[in-house]
Amino acid sequence: MSFSDVFKSSFLDKVTSVTILDMVIAMALAFCLGLFIFYIYKKTYAGVMYSSSFGVTLVALTMITTLVILAVTSNVVLSLGMVGALSIVRFRTAIKEPLDIAFLFWAIAAGIVLAAGMIPLAVFGSVMIGVILLIFVNRKSHVNPYILIISCADQQAENEVQAYLKETVAKSVVKSKTAQKGSVELNLEIRMKDDNTDFINTIADMQGVNSAVLVSYNGDYMG
Repeated sequence: MSFSDVFKSSFLDKVTSVTILDMVIAMALAFCLGLFIFYIYKKTYAGVMYSSSFGVTLVALTMITTLVILAVTSNVVLSLGMVGALSIVRFRTAIKEPLDIAFLFWAIAAGIVLAAGMIPLAVFGSVMIGVILLIFVNRKSHVNPYILIISCADQQAENEVQAYLKETVAKSVVKSKTAQKGSVELNLEIRMKDDNTDFINTIADMQGVNSAVLVSYNGDYMG
Protein backbone atom coordinates (compact mmCIF):
# COMPACT_ATOMS: atom_id res chain seq x y z
CA MET A 1 0.00 0.00 0.00
CA SER A 2 1.47 3.33 -1.07
CA PHE A 3 1.39 6.57 0.91
CA SER A 4 -1.31 8.02 -1.37
CA ASP A 5 -3.53 4.98 -0.81
CA VAL A 6 -3.67 5.76 2.90
CA PHE A 7 -5.39 9.10 2.25
CA LYS A 8 -7.53 7.80 -0.56
CA SER A 9 -11.13 7.84 0.58
CA SER A 10 -14.33 6.72 -1.03
CA PHE A 11 -15.94 9.73 0.60
CA LEU A 12 -14.00 12.07 -1.65
CA ASP A 13 -15.03 10.04 -4.69
CA LYS A 14 -18.66 10.97 -4.06
CA VAL A 15 -18.02 14.72 -4.00
CA THR A 16 -18.80 15.03 -7.71
CA SER A 17 -21.76 12.63 -7.72
CA VAL A 18 -24.01 15.69 -7.92
CA THR A 19 -22.64 18.53 -10.01
CA ILE A 20 -22.49 22.10 -8.76
CA LEU A 21 -24.81 23.22 -11.56
CA ASP A 22 -27.44 20.66 -10.56
CA MET A 23 -27.22 21.78 -6.94
CA VAL A 24 -27.65 25.46 -7.80
CA ILE A 25 -30.55 24.89 -10.20
CA ALA A 26 -32.38 22.51 -7.85
CA MET A 27 -32.00 24.68 -4.75
CA ALA A 28 -32.88 27.89 -6.61
CA LEU A 29 -36.03 26.34 -8.06
CA ALA A 30 -36.90 24.87 -4.66
CA PHE A 31 -36.61 28.33 -3.12
CA CYS A 32 -38.87 29.83 -5.80
CA LEU A 33 -41.47 27.09 -5.43
CA GLY A 34 -41.31 27.46 -1.66
CA LEU A 35 -41.98 31.19 -1.98
CA PHE A 36 -44.91 30.46 -4.29
CA ILE A 37 -46.38 28.01 -1.77
CA PHE A 38 -45.85 30.60 0.97
CA TYR A 39 -47.68 33.21 -1.13
CA ILE A 40 -50.65 30.89 -1.71
CA TYR A 41 -50.72 30.10 2.01
CA LYS A 42 -50.95 33.80 2.89
CA LYS A 43 -53.70 34.43 0.33
CA THR A 44 -55.83 31.46 1.36
CA TYR A 45 -55.34 31.60 5.14
CA ALA A 46 -58.71 31.84 6.89
CA GLY A 47 -57.81 31.03 10.49
CA VAL A 48 -57.85 33.26 13.54
CA MET A 49 -54.12 33.69 14.29
CA TYR A 50 -51.81 33.90 11.27
CA SER A 51 -48.40 32.32 11.86
CA SER A 52 -45.61 33.73 9.69
CA SER A 53 -43.24 31.05 10.98
CA PHE A 54 -45.37 28.36 9.35
CA GLY A 55 -45.01 30.12 6.00
CA VAL A 56 -41.23 30.24 6.40
CA THR A 57 -41.37 26.55 7.32
CA LEU A 58 -43.00 25.81 3.95
CA VAL A 59 -40.10 27.46 2.12
CA ALA A 60 -37.50 25.67 4.24
CA LEU A 61 -39.31 22.33 3.93
CA THR A 62 -39.30 22.53 0.13
CA MET A 63 -35.56 23.23 0.05
CA ILE A 64 -34.71 20.61 2.69
CA THR A 65 -36.69 17.94 0.84
CA THR A 66 -34.92 18.82 -2.39
CA LEU A 67 -31.55 18.59 -0.64
CA VAL A 68 -32.36 15.17 0.83
CA ILE A 69 -33.70 13.71 -2.43
CA LEU A 70 -30.65 14.95 -4.35
CA ALA A 71 -28.45 13.00 -1.97
CA VAL A 72 -30.68 9.93 -2.03
CA THR A 73 -30.87 9.72 -5.82
CA SER A 74 -27.07 9.76 -6.08
CA ASN A 75 -26.48 6.81 -3.75
CA VAL A 76 -28.64 3.71 -3.19
CA VAL A 77 -26.95 2.85 0.11
CA LEU A 78 -27.56 6.38 1.37
CA SER A 79 -31.24 6.11 0.49
CA LEU A 80 -31.63 3.03 2.71
CA GLY A 81 -29.85 4.78 5.55
CA MET A 82 -31.99 7.89 5.12
CA VAL A 83 -35.17 5.83 5.41
CA GLY A 84 -33.94 4.38 8.69
CA ALA A 85 -32.90 7.79 10.02
CA LEU A 86 -36.21 9.46 9.16
CA SER A 87 -38.22 6.61 10.68
CA ILE A 88 -37.12 7.65 14.17
CA VAL A 89 -38.21 11.28 13.75
CA ARG A 90 -41.32 12.23 15.71
CA PHE A 91 -43.24 15.45 15.10
CA ARG A 92 -45.15 16.72 18.13
CA THR A 93 -46.51 20.01 16.75
CA ALA A 94 -50.30 19.98 16.49
CA ILE A 95 -51.84 21.00 13.17
CA LYS A 96 -54.63 23.47 13.96
CA GLU A 97 -56.01 23.96 10.46
CA PRO A 98 -56.81 20.95 8.23
CA LEU A 99 -55.63 22.88 5.18
CA ASP A 100 -52.15 23.23 6.71
CA ILE A 101 -51.63 19.49 6.15
CA ALA A 102 -52.18 20.00 2.43
CA PHE A 103 -49.57 22.79 2.35
CA LEU A 104 -47.03 20.67 4.22
CA PHE A 105 -47.54 17.73 1.85
CA TRP A 106 -47.43 20.12 -1.11
CA ALA A 107 -44.04 21.49 -0.02
CA ILE A 108 -42.64 17.98 0.46
CA ALA A 109 -44.04 16.72 -2.86
CA ALA A 110 -42.66 19.75 -4.74
CA GLY A 111 -39.22 19.13 -3.27
CA ILE A 112 -39.28 15.44 -4.17
CA VAL A 113 -40.45 15.95 -7.75
CA LEU A 114 -38.02 18.81 -8.28
CA ALA A 115 -35.00 16.89 -6.99
CA ALA A 116 -35.98 13.91 -9.15
CA GLY A 117 -35.39 16.09 -12.21
CA MET A 118 -39.04 16.49 -13.19
CA ILE A 119 -38.86 20.28 -13.26
CA PRO A 120 -41.83 20.88 -15.64
CA LEU A 121 -44.04 18.63 -13.51
CA ALA A 122 -43.00 20.41 -10.31
CA VAL A 123 -43.63 23.88 -11.74
CA PHE A 124 -46.85 23.07 -13.62
CA GLY A 125 -48.26 21.02 -10.75
CA SER A 126 -47.52 23.75 -8.20
CA VAL A 127 -49.15 26.41 -10.38
CA MET A 128 -52.26 24.27 -10.86
CA ILE A 129 -52.54 23.52 -7.16
CA GLY A 130 -52.08 27.20 -6.29
CA VAL A 131 -54.77 28.34 -8.73
CA ILE A 132 -57.23 25.72 -7.48
CA LEU A 133 -56.63 26.71 -3.86
CA LEU A 134 -57.08 30.40 -4.65
CA ILE A 135 -60.38 29.71 -6.39
CA PHE A 136 -61.99 27.31 -3.94
CA VAL A 137 -60.60 28.42 -0.58
CA ASN A 138 -61.39 32.12 -1.06
CA ARG A 139 -64.78 31.35 -2.56
CA LYS A 140 -67.59 31.94 -0.07
CA SER A 141 -70.48 29.60 -0.79
CA HIS A 142 -72.20 30.39 2.49
CA VAL A 143 -72.98 33.26 4.83
CA ASN A 144 -70.64 33.45 7.80
CA PRO A 145 -72.44 32.59 11.03
CA TYR A 146 -72.43 34.65 14.21
CA ILE A 147 -73.03 33.70 17.82
CA LEU A 148 -75.54 35.94 19.59
CA ILE A 149 -75.58 35.89 23.40
CA ILE A 150 -78.70 37.39 24.96
CA SER A 151 -79.29 37.90 28.69
CA CYS A 152 -82.99 38.41 29.46
CA ALA A 153 -84.93 39.02 32.63
CA ASP A 154 -87.93 36.78 31.90
CA GLN A 155 -89.76 34.61 29.37
CA GLN A 156 -91.60 37.55 27.82
CA ALA A 157 -88.37 39.33 26.92
CA GLU A 158 -87.04 36.12 25.42
CA ASN A 159 -90.10 35.75 23.20
CA GLU A 160 -89.81 39.35 22.04
CA VAL A 161 -86.16 38.89 21.12
CA GLN A 162 -86.79 35.72 19.13
CA ALA A 163 -89.76 37.31 17.33
CA TYR A 164 -87.60 40.30 16.40
CA LEU A 165 -84.78 38.07 15.17
CA LYS A 166 -87.13 36.15 12.86
CA GLU A 167 -87.93 39.41 11.08
CA THR A 168 -84.38 40.81 11.08
CA VAL A 169 -81.90 37.99 10.36
CA ALA A 170 -81.92 35.30 7.68
CA LYS A 171 -81.67 32.39 10.12
CA SER A 172 -81.68 31.97 13.87
CA VAL A 173 -81.06 28.71 15.77
CA VAL A 174 -80.92 28.30 19.55
CA LYS A 175 -77.69 26.51 20.51
CA SER A 176 -78.01 26.64 24.29
CA LYS A 177 -80.26 28.13 26.96
CA THR A 178 -79.49 28.76 30.63
CA ALA A 179 -82.38 29.64 32.93
CA GLN A 180 -81.95 30.96 36.46
CA LYS A 181 -84.19 32.84 38.83
CA GLY A 182 -84.55 36.33 37.41
CA SER A 183 -82.46 35.73 34.28
CA VAL A 184 -82.45 33.73 31.06
CA GLU A 185 -79.33 33.43 28.86
CA LEU A 186 -79.62 32.41 25.21
CA ASN A 187 -76.85 31.39 22.81
CA LEU A 188 -78.05 31.56 19.22
CA GLU A 189 -76.37 30.95 15.89
CA ILE A 190 -77.58 33.52 13.39
CA ARG A 191 -77.03 34.22 9.69
CA MET A 192 -77.39 37.89 8.88
CA LYS A 193 -78.91 39.23 5.67
CA ASP A 194 -76.14 41.83 5.31
CA ASP A 195 -73.26 43.33 7.28
CA ASN A 196 -75.47 45.71 9.24
CA THR A 197 -75.27 44.99 13.00
CA ASP A 198 -77.56 47.78 14.22
CA PHE A 199 -80.17 45.23 15.27
CA ILE A 200 -77.97 44.42 18.29
CA ASN A 201 -78.52 47.95 19.59
CA THR A 202 -82.25 47.53 19.19
CA ILE A 203 -82.22 44.23 21.07
CA ALA A 204 -80.15 45.74 23.89
CA ASP A 205 -82.73 48.55 24.28
CA MET A 206 -85.67 46.16 24.57
CA GLN A 207 -87.55 45.95 27.82
CA GLY A 208 -86.26 43.07 29.96
CA VAL A 209 -83.00 42.58 28.00
CA ASN A 210 -79.92 42.97 30.19
CA SER A 211 -77.22 42.56 27.53
CA ALA A 212 -76.68 41.50 23.92
CA VAL A 213 -73.32 40.27 22.57
CA LEU A 214 -72.54 39.40 18.94
CA VAL A 215 -69.48 37.24 18.22
CA SER A 216 -68.12 36.23 14.82
CA TYR A 217 -67.82 32.45 14.47
CA ASN A 218 -65.24 31.19 11.97
CA GLY A 219 -65.05 27.53 12.99
CA ASP A 220 -65.97 24.51 10.91
CA TYR A 221 -69.65 23.76 10.78
CA MET A 222 -72.22 22.01 8.67
CA GLY A 223 -74.35 24.46 6.67
